[in-house]
Amino acid sequence: MTETELATTSEPRQSGPFWAVIPAGGAGTRLWPLSRSTRPKFLLPLLGARSLLQQTYDRLLGLTNPEYMLVICGPDHVAAIARQLPDLPSANLIVEPAPRGTGPALALASALIARRDPQAIVGCFAADHVVSNQKRFKRAVRTAIDAAWHGDLVTIGIEPTRPETGYGYIERTDKVLVETEYGAAFRAARFVEKPNFETAQEYIDAGMFLWNAAMFTWRVDSFLDELGWLQPEIYHGALAIADAWNTPSREGALASIWPTLPPVTIDHGMMEHARNVAVVPADMGWSDVGDWHGLGELADKDALGNAVRGEVVQIDTANSVIWSESGRVVAMLGLDNVIVVDTDDALLVIDRDRAQDVRHVVEHLKARKRIDVI
Repeated sequence: MTETELATTSEPRQSGPFWAVIPAGGAGTRLWPLSRSTRPKFLLPLLGARSLLQQTYDRLLGLTNPEYMLVICGPDHVAAIARQLPDLPSANLIVEPAPRGTGPALALASALIARRDPQAIVGCFAADHVVSNQKRFKRAVRTAIDAAWHGDLVTIGIEPTRPETGYGYIERTDKVLVETEYGAAFRAARFVEKPNFETAQEYIDAGMFLWNAAMFTWRVDSFLDELGWLQPEIYHGALAIADAWNTPSREGALASIWPTLPPVTIDHGMMEHARNVAVVPADMGWSDVGDWHGLGELADKDALGNAVRGEVVQIDTANSVIWSESGRVVAMLGLDNVIVVDTDDALLVIDRDRAQDVRHVVEHLKARKRIDVI
């Protein structure tokens, strides 16, 4: 079966359309100085000609259409998102007044969808992730849709390829909940936080742990029922805002209710404590493009393992990431395992093994009130 055939056959079991929600938030501080608060990583064309947001949107077109996609973002990014996604209806761009985490954001999106389709199947997909195998992505989502139709809150877990310490994990059981022509969904045992290396290796050896890719699917009524039990403040607040959404009271409801909602992620606030959680294992070439080391792994590399963007002169340099957007020539001599990122107003030079620590640079700049470069 071709990828095109996959997108157009075997209709999901729910009667209505599949709704896709794309949370587009966060500054991507570990990709500083390229990613900034005003130009976060999801708006950047890091891998290919289209931005990570556009790539996410493109992936979902095989499962639904723009009428049933919602993008949730902050006020600073509305114009840029509208330019990048011209076919997205303007009413489907949901603006949160201030960041409160994915918990309130996805609760509001689900409440708005429930007003149009009380039993809608909803999928949530981050705007700044990469998936290299589109066919496997669609197979996993279709399996998740089938599992969600039975009332479970479903997450797609990535088959781990290494003992990664930068991701959370999901432990699954052997209990098969749903088996389709596209794959199987299992009862999830627990979510676990980012482990140290030794614990991550134990997870890999056990063979029952999956990376948490923050891809979720649920039937909207099941989600709202669970939300009311686990996060009643968010539940009542989201429903109140949704009730006012298409009225002159919308802005007032957002201004008065939104700041009172607990700032939690959907993982910590819901999925880790929900009563019926299923997980669909998948191998789809996924990455959260979390830092410069990860981006270097995904980018094309030369014979010495260097990932290069811009005009670079490299002599006896290996296993490095060199990214220049300043127009300057960057010369590298006798270096190994380093990251150099050159922009018009900032230069980053670090050991590649310290890629996760770039966020500390941003914290120092905030403390110095250098908001012009963050």
